[in-house]
Amino acid sequence: MSSLHQTLDRSLDISRSVGTVLDRRLREAWKAWAEHIETALAEWSRHAPSHRALAPQHLLQDAWEYGVDSIQRSILFWDTLRQRGNNFLAHEAAGKPPLLAYDYELIADGRSFEHPVNHALVRIVAPDGIAVDPTLRPFIIIDPRAGHGPGIGGFKEDSEVGVALKAGHPVYFVIFYPEPEPGQTLADVTDAEAEFVRIVAQRHPESLKPALIGNCQGGWAVMMLAAARPDMTGPLVINGAPMSYWAGNDGDNPLRYAGGLVGGAWAALLAADLGAGKFDGANLVQNFEDLNPANTFWDKYYHLYDAVDDEAHRFLEFERWWGGFYLLNEEEIRWIMNNLFIGNKLAQGEARLGPGRYFDLKSIKQPIIVFASMGDNITPPQQAFNWISDLYSSTDEIKANGQTIVGLIHEDIGHLGIFVSGKVARKEHTQIFEVLKYIQQLPPGLYGMEIREIAGANGVEYDVTLHERTLESLKKLQKFDRVDEKPFEAVAAFSELTERAYELLLRPAVREMAPEWAAKLLRDLHPLRVQRWAFSDRNPFVAMLAPAAMLARANRRPRHADNLARHAEHLASTSVSAALDLYRDLRDATREAAFYYVYGNMMSLQMADQRAVIRRQTRFDPRALPAVRQVLDEIDQGGLADAIIRVGILIVKAGGGKRRLAQMEHTRALLAPTGVMRHIDEDQFRRLLHEETLIVEFEPLLAARSLPKLVKSAGDRHKLNNVFDSLEADGTLDAKQKSLLAELRRLVTRPGTPAADGKSRGKPRTRVVKRSSKRSTKRAARPGARRGRRGGLHR
Repeated sequence: MSSLHQTLDRSLDISRSVGTVLDRRLREAWKAWAEHIETALAEWSRHAPSHRALAPQHLLQDAWEYGVDSIQRSILFWDTLRQRGNNFLAHEAAGKPPLLAYDYELIADGRSFEHPVNHALVRIVAPDGIAVDPTLRPFIIIDPRAGHGPGIGGFKEDSEVGVALKAGHPVYFVIFYPEPEPGQTLADVTDAEAEFVRIVAQRHPESLKPALIGNCQGGWAVMMLAAARPDMTGPLVINGAPMSYWAGNDGDNPLRYAGGLVGGAWAALLAADLGAGKFDGANLVQNFEDLNPANTFWDKYYHLYDAVDDEAHRFLEFERWWGGFYLLNEEEIRWIMNNLFIGNKLAQGEARLGPGRYFDLKSIKQPIIVFASMGDNITPPQQAFNWISDLYSSTDEIKANGQTIVGLIHEDIGHLGIFVSGKVARKEHTQIFEVLKYIQQLPPGLYGMEIREIAGANGVEYDVTLHERTLESLKKLQKFDRVDEKPFEAVAAFSELTERAYELLLRPAVREMAPEWAAKLLRDLHPLRVQRWAFSDRNPFVAMLAPAAMLARANRRPRHADNLARHAEHLASTSVSAALDLYRDLRDATREAAFYYVYGNMMSLQMADQRAVIRRQTRFDPRALPAVRQVLDEIDQGGLADAIIRVGILIVKAGGGKRRLAQMEHTRALLAPTGVMRHIDEDQFRRLLHEETLIVEFEPLLAARSLPKLVKSAGDRHKLNNVFDSLEADGTLDAKQKSLLAELRRLVTRPGTPAADGKSRGKPRTRVVKRSSKRSTKRAARPGARRGRRGGLHR
């Protein structure tokens, strides 16, 4: 009865909250519309009273000028749409190749693998004037399969590809073909991507492990690959990647309600069955366009019409990519819907690609950079970051697990802008790539990345600082403490029922009614395709546009910037756009209320409770982990490398956990004279950082007091004192850090420190920290596996 009462109370609370939120949303919608109209009228009045054209002759002159200009713009506007249709047909006829701004060569074709997939690995060919160093860390970019084709990561020069090439890195791109291979599964795709990573690493034996960059839904593909093969990849960057699909804010993220409003995953299965086993990516693109009807139906076309002389090229280039629709197999879209969009199983460790193939994101040991934007209504920051709080209970658990996560949030850029904006590429992506050079020096933990613009000798420069954060500060992104996610569990439960009902009652008949020819016809008649091919040279009624456009360009007479009719046109356009925004806000508010009324009632919540696995809310104690206990038990064992890293972590912690990129660059120069890094590879250095972070985090006093036992020889103490001198001369330490540095120097050089005669070096630690029996076995089997703690590398 207690459980029933709790469910009833939650249902009533949700109902009351829904009514309150709906009322607020409706008021805000009308207020936003009124503000748009008021702003437009203010802009009009700012020009109209002082306008020179109040005289009749000026009014006639403006009217004639505007009439000629509007006719010419109309001809050029419709001709641009004709070109869009022609480009669409030409792109389809060419097999929809990747729309990359760079030449590329095919390295591996997944269609020839044992389990064929429609993915391939290509190497980006650097343009003239750009030198690529094959010994630098290679980058592999994976674009999303979200309805469109590949290329968004290298769409233009100022892009992720362009930034990496300018830095001298080899760049590879995972492309995919329009149609999936027969029987292709996401398990096959993940295995193929792992093979691509192996091939890239093999091509660059002298470089560090490849860094993986995943855009949007390519982000979860990267995370799944790194979880499945944790020893294979280098650092990960996930840009605008939805990892926690239920998360979001009321009124800001309406796309998360879509699965519940159609009754679950059965609708996607129906679409796949109508496509003869293939899901049309145009349906996903249609969902994106429905999010912003003002832009879809008016703004993007009016911007083209208003500045057709300058906007036509940009419009056509973007539409070439936006209008390339790709397909997925029924099994692929089913897995995505059940495990991600509706099931939200990835962060909870319940997603699997087959028997025994579960994904544990905790197994990822490489650093992860997460980039999201507050202006992204497709993948809001909550969806990009909440997987961390789903996975971990505290910051201590993150550190105990040895995971390094860096978060970067843009203030206002939209979803597509994260990938295609030249300004974002020049600032955020460039600095992300700079951080990747030094991110392996970053101890385990959670960090926020701050980029400040500063005036430099060559114009604007950027200063990057990494601030250590806590998991609790991350939860501030969640306005309602994630209480509003409970009904999504009911959606997942209800989806399982409707999916079974569809498979039992409707699927056999639907499959019989959808042969291959009918599926192709349905795809050709999709509204997003019709609006392109119907307005192309295939249509004889638009044949006259090409010569008319040539004549208009040859005799172009644009209106004057202060033409009164031009301002009236802008006012009318703003009014139309505001009306469509009002419609969107009212629609989204109503859908949101309907969602919570349906899935927030007592029956739905009880269904969710029955489905959810009951997890005890116990306080996580990282000291209870065997690996942590072992590290703390041997806190006074090690050598010079341990001492230097421990000193660095202690100093940074005393300064509030803030790390500037310039200081991280200086660290390499500081370590070079000591020679401790000479024989330590990237993985060994990460393990050393992990262990010393645990020591400093859980036993900071003992970490400092045991420092003399790590540098028993005079030579090691001399090298450590040189490090102290370099830190002191750096000039960036605050008073607290300087005081700690002086105390550490006193501890190391105090009387009674063991003399160094070459025979009293500290005995290297003899432990191998075991994460699991499987990992320990693999580590021991590798050539050159650690002897003792780091195989004598403390020297």
